[in-house]
Amino acid sequence: MDQLTNLAGGFADALTLSNLLFVLIGAVLGTAVGVLPGLGSAMAVALLLPLTASLDPLAALAMFAGIYFGGLFGDSIAGILMNTPGNSTAIASSLEGYRMARAGRAPQALATAAIGAFIGGIIATVLVVFFAPSMADLANRFGPAEFFALAVFAFVAIATVVSDSAIRGLAALAIGLAIAVVGIDQPTGTQRFTFELRTLFDGVDIVVITVALLAVGEVIHQASKVGFSDEAKLIPTGGQPFLSRAEIRQALPAWLRGTGFGVPFGVIPAGGAEVPTFLSYGAERALDRRSGDPQFGKGSIKGVAGPEAAGNATAGTAMGALLTLGLPTSATAAVLLIAFRQYGMQPGPLLFERNGEIVWALLASLFIAMVVLLILNLPVAPLWAKLLKVPKAYLYAGISLLAAFGVYAAAASTTDLLLMLAIGLLGFAMRRYDVPLAPMLIAVILGPLAEYSLRDAMANSGNDPMVLVSSPITIVLYVVLLAGVAWAVLRRRRSARADF
Repeated sequence: MDQLTNLAGGFADALTLSNLLFVLIGAVLGTAVGVLPGLGSAMAVALLLPLTASLDPLAALAMFAGIYFGGLFGDSIAGILMNTPGNSTAIASSLEGYRMARAGRAPQALATAAIGAFIGGIIATVLVVFFAPSMADLANRFGPAEFFALAVFAFVAIATVVSDSAIRGLAALAIGLAIAVVGIDQPTGTQRFTFELRTLFDGVDIVVITVALLAVGEVIHQASKVGFSDEAKLIPTGGQPFLSRAEIRQALPAWLRGTGFGVPFGVIPAGGAEVPTFLSYGAERALDRRSGDPQFGKGSIKGVAGPEAAGNATAGTAMGALLTLGLPTSATAAVLLIAFRQYGMQPGPLLFERNGEIVWALLASLFIAMVVLLILNLPVAPLWAKLLKVPKAYLYAGISLLAAFGVYAAAASTTDLLLMLAIGLLGFAMRRYDVPLAPMLIAVILGPLAEYSLRDAMANSGNDPMVLVSSPITIVLYVVLLAGVAWAVLRRRRSARADF
């Protein structure tokens, strides 16, 4: 098997002292940031992007691998011990996890989450190892029309299918596309929205956008709140953070079912793991009702196991979609795409040919990161929650300083600092009025791809618009997209009728 040979070579490159150290650093930073409400792995990666420019590409990507999965587990710690999930992807597992903690089973809830994250992530990454080359071969058949269809699929799916409000989702998409076209249009040399400022001729740096939107916007949003308390009410934990054989027998089917829900959603531009985690939670709850002794509402271990495995399985296969198609299916994947570009690598069908050694080393680093996280978090998970005791004024001041330092260090430009502040205020306004951030991020990153693909497709066909729907791949993408939009419309209508 070529995949196993390549993966063995990847482990040989990844298993060096320096790379293991960077994986550990990433796991610690990702978990620490993930614990804090409103933050997450996307912000951790965004903050570190400008600071890793001088690192070796493999070392930086190995660290990001630790952050990627560490942030997801950190999200769950705060939800289980405080009923305050660090991010929306941990809401489902927090519902029963917090009840387990209140019943004196916090160590078991944390262990269930840690092992579920490990199982879901490992299975998904194994699938990526075996099927990523096949996906890359399929992606080689993509031409300009197919890439345009893929970008449109991502735009509409994230803006309308996943967002609570289609109007707000489309508004965020429009904002992102507007920012994406700033600069000089390469084919024509036309200035677009530069206001005659030379610093905007090359467009707005994507690192500035991500740091401002994810970090600065969140800081301003938190600062605008009045009356919050710095005293976090943590549920004390005690006992061994391990599961008994009976608890493992209960959780194992839920871990596997949750993984089954999460794997396919990783390759769908759904904006994150919220959908599969709640689908897993709903499935476990439905199965629990049929049992002789229902546990949901009392602290069901299955209610933690399923969603946690689903979230990490989604993250694992999202990495496969990013590597093979160049398609970011979540906000964190979108920021990771920027990390690749920072080192002159373009995720997509040619990545395995041009940068095969680094790609396989990255996949090996994902396995290493999940093992490190399991070892790191099983015994000390409750300690991470102590970060919630840090006064918010000091915490967010530190984040602001790190964001400003990182953006300025990348290009030594005061204009970038002003842009960071302006886009940070925009991010604050979007949070205040419940405008989702993911559509804007995806639009900024995939906007140029969509534009250039559309131009190439039309130029190669003599401006015949039918070329955009002339291949089986484009037809399938548009049909699936229309079906998803129709399903979302029906779901919202039923929900509105039920509320009425």
